[in-house]
Amino acid sequence: MDEANLKLASQLISRTYIDQGGDALRTRRKLIKTLLSQRRLPAEGWDEETIELFIKEVSLMDSNNFVKSVGVGEREARVASPLVYRRHFGLAHGIGRSGDVAAEQPKAAGSSLLAKLCNILVQDALGVAGMLDVGAVTVLPVATGMALTLTLLAMKAQRPATARYVLWPRIDQKTCLKAIVSANLEAVPLENVLEGDELHTDMVAMRQQVDRLGPNSIVCIVTTTSCFAPRAADSVVEVAKLCKSSGFGHIINNAYGVQSAALCSLVTAAWRKGRVDAVVQSTDKNFMVPVGGAVIAASKQDTSLVDAVNKAYPGRASMSPLLDVLITLLQWGADGWNKVLQQREGVYRYALQELGSFAQKAGQKVPGHSKPAQPLSMLGAMLFKRGVSGTRVVAQGKKQSIAGHSFQGYGAHHDSYPHTYLTFAAALGTTKQDVDAFLERLRVCLEEFRRA
Repeated sequence: MDEANLKLASQLISRTYIDQGGDALRTRRKLIKTLLSQRRLPAEGWDEETIELFIKEVSLMDSNNFVKSVGVGEREARVASPLVYRRHFGLAHGIGRSGDVAAEQPKAAGSSLLAKLCNILVQDALGVAGMLDVGAVTVLPVATGMALTLTLLAMKAQRPATARYVLWPRIDQKTCLKAIVSANLEAVPLENVLEGDELHTDMVAMRQQVDRLGPNSIVCIVTTTSCFAPRAADSVVEVAKLCKSSGFGHIINNAYGVQSAALCSLVTAAWRKGRVDAVVQSTDKNFMVPVGGAVIAASKQDTSLVDAVNKAYPGRASMSPLLDVLITLLQWGADGWNKVLQQREGVYRYALQELGSFAQKAGQKVPGHSKPAQPLSMLGAMLFKRGVSGTRVVAQGKKQSIAGHSFQGYGAHHDSYPHTYLTFAAALGTTKQDVDAFLERLRVCLEEFRRA
């Protein structure tokens, strides 16, 4: 209700009450005004009513929601189910155009505005998390694997016609390798170096491959920051320097690394000291929203690859994953976002401490080394049966073929990792209570496992 309508309403009931109600409305309008003018995360998170007011008002700016709209085209954002309409706030036109997914949609001023705000707030959120000097961000309605494929295709278009190889320090997770193959590129897996119990990037082998293949035949190197133990984050700073001196691309798979201050700092150092064309991360893992979105970011030094991905995206895109992220960030605000990041860091330290104590009492890191691999895998099933998800039992000797590549010791990121082990993650949203409950159920399962 605007000021003119408030004035008219004061002719119907007491002006005192109308003024009081008007002040409440103005407070919410001021929050929206501040967002649009400052274009940053609000310091304090918004309440749900303000978020709904904002999104609903903006959605009324899309042509399908005009009062006297007459749509006679084949794509007029018609929605058959009222439930579906309400679920999406009437934002049915999608975002972008056939020439650029980040372009304004003529029929959807509201959706275009929300998409632009989402990218702006995510860029600010990356900065709060510790990823500095971000120059461009685009949030796409595809999960991490497809976002990597789109980024690789855009990277390929910028390289010589002879370039077809992607150097890829091995990570035993299928998505990244499939993304490379889906981009019609040839992956060159590089084995990791075992140092103590941890696996690190083999920079010697990487440089040897560059010399063997030649820089003009290499599209890029795809490194990984966030991954399951015992693999450490890749040496992305050294790789960035190598890519800069050799003249080919560098894409970082930072799937769930935004929630780690250390990994955000590593990305920042990499693109400050060398070449990083794009960093790809998941929305669901880092912002606690449903699966279906990814963030592609680039530094201020060079945003060309992000721009190329936007222009290469075919057709319009779904608004839904971006809307989920936007709503979540508005509800958190900068303070709330920083709080959940700090909570995760605290839970990680707590989990490390409690797991160390648990392992000491159990007598080893993962009991059961003397048992055959198949029975050991039953431990994961026993945990899942008791409501524990996300753990991985990695047994020695597993063979796996993916996209034409065969791996030994799959799951451990190494042909002959010397231990069989169990992993779990202290990820964003995990609580100390989750850690305690997991360790208690693990204790019960281990006792049953040993008796089996």
